Amino acid sequence: MSRTLDYLLIIFIGAGLIVSSWLRLVPYDLVETLGFVTGAACVYLVVREDVVNFPVGIANDIFFFFLFFRARLFGDSALQIVYLALGLHGWYLWLYGGRNRTTLQITHANRTTLLWLAVITIIATACLTLILWAVRGALPLLDAFTTVLSLAAQYMLNKKYFENWFVWIAADAIYIYVYLSRNLSLTALLYLAFLVLCIAGVWSWWRIMKASSDVTMSRNQLLT
Repeated sequence: MSRTLDYLLIIFIGAGLIVSSWLRLVPYDLVETLGFVTGAACVYLVVREDVVNFPVGIANDIFFFFLFFRARLFGDSALQIVYLALGLHGWYLWLYGGRNRTTLQITHANRTTLLWLAVITIIATACLTLILWAVRGALPLLDAFTTVLSLAAQYMLNKKYFENWFVWIAADAIYIYVYLSRNLSLTALLYLAFLVLCIAGVWSWWRIMKASSDVTMSRNQLLT
C-alpha cells in the first residue's frame, strides 16, 4: 500500500470514529476516541517505518494526558509529557540520525544497551511505585512498571532498534488489563490493536532489515 493510500485510510476511518463519538452514536468519550484514532494511526505508521508517526504520536500524547489524568493513572498521565519530548527527539533522529545526517536505519540493540535498560527499568519501577502509592494512584505497581517499560521501548524505537517491538508487546499486554480495570474499554481495545500491530511490526521490520542487508551484500559483491 502506498503512503498516500495509508494517509487516506487513516483519515477516513479516523474521521468516521470521531464524528460518531461527537454525535454520541458510539458509547465512548470524545477524548478517548481521539486517543484511540491517533494512537492506532501512530503505531500503524511505525510498522510502515513512516516518520509521520511522530507528529501523529505527539497529538496522541496530548489526548492521553487528559484521559489518564481523569482516570487517576498519574504515571501514565505524566508519561505522556515525556513521550512528547521523546517524540520530538525521535522525529529528529529518524530524519537525520544516520551516517552523515542521513535517515536512520533499523539495527539491533547490543547486549550492553539491553542490560542497562533492564537495570534502569527495575530501579525506576521501584522508585515510581513508591511515588504513585504515596499520591494514591490506581494500581501503582503496574502503572509504574508499564510507564518505565514504555519509556524504554520509546527510546529503543527512537534509535530504530529492532528489539523495541518485544518491549512494546510486553507493555501492551499489561496495559490491556490495566485499562479494563479502570473501565477504559475503548483504550483497552486500542492496546489490543497495538499488540497485534507490534507483532506485525516485528515481521515488517525484519523484512526491511533483510532487504537492506541483501542490497548491501549485492553492492559489496559488485565492488569486489
